[in-house]
Amino acid sequence: MTISKAVVIAVLRERGQHARADFVDRELPEHIDLSEHGGLLAMLRLDPAELSEDSSS
Repeated sequence: MTISKAVVIAVLRERGQHARADFVDRELPEHIDLSEHGGLLAMLRLDPAELSEDSSS
């Protein structure tokens, strides 16, 4: 399962976590693979189930 990087960045920016959003933008691919980067999303306190609903692209 993948999630759009743009959705992750938008959520982080909404939270005011601009430095983390910039990191995600620099380091992760356009489509984030949960099996590969799920730990990072957990560290950022992002729920992949909620994000996947928003990323219907």
